[in-house]
Order: sequence, then C-alpha cells, then structure tokens
Amino acid sequence: MQAWINVGTVDNFEVLRQRGFDLSPFKSSREKQSGEMRPGDRIVYYLTKAVQFGGVVEVTGEAYEDTSDIGLESEGKPGEGYPYRIATKPVVIAKPGQAIDVREITDLLDKTRKAGPKKLGMVFRGNLHKISEEDLRTIEGLLKERA
Repeated sequence: MQAWINVGTVDNFEVLRQRGFDLSPFKSSREKQSGEMRPGDRIVYYLTKAVQFGGVVEVTGEAYEDTSDIGLESEGKPGEGYPYRIATKPVVIAKPGQAIDVREITDLLDKTRKAGPKKLGMVFRGNLHKISEEDLRTIEGLLKERA
C-alpha cells in the first residue's frame, strides 16, 4: 500500500464531496504518477490556501483517462483539465469546518517536519505526492478523532 497526497482547492474538494468521493482527479502532468496507484492505496486531500487536510480516500480501481467536465477548476492554470482519474471510496472525510490545519501538526509529519509551518507551500507544490505510511496513519487518526 502506498500513501499519497492530492493537492487541490477547497472548491474542488467540495465538488468531490458532492460526488461522494467516487474518484480522485489528477492534472495532465500526473499521468505517470496516477498510473502507479493500485487498489488499496490511500489518498489524503491537501487543501491549498486553507492549508488543511480534508480527508482520506481509498483507491478501488486502476487509473483511467476521461476528459469529461466534472466541475473542477485549476487554481494556477485556468482551463487546465483533470484528465487522469482513479476510482475511490471515502475512508474518513472531515465535515465542513472540521479539516485539520496542517500548520498545527507540521512537527508530527515526516513530510512537513523540516519545512515547518511557514514553508508548507513549497512542500506541497504540485498536484500529487507520495507520503509515508506513518504520516498517513497520523493524518487519518486525527481526521477520525474529529469525525
């Protein structure tokens, strides 16, 4: 099992919430990485600008390409799509207003410990990142405490 972080906006996260987190979308630059995902992998949603972890989903299928519009918008590149997708199911999703502020837990995670709370933008630059199982357990546990 591999753990991942999918970086996106709060608005896109809410689009996925409306869909029941039945898929996780990736930008065109992430074809190779999304193709590495396998059923049983976990994906943590990191919400840009809010600097929060919003939830965790489990991969239930193989990656596929689909250019149909599902209402997502790219924050950095207007018009950029999310053509690579993978089927998922929710593991734990924060209720609105209950997401984890990443700045408060930087010391708890291998991924953020060295950067600290002021340089998180650099740590989460890009759409998709691998993380350790230990970081996943920490994030998932904190989300479950708030659920």
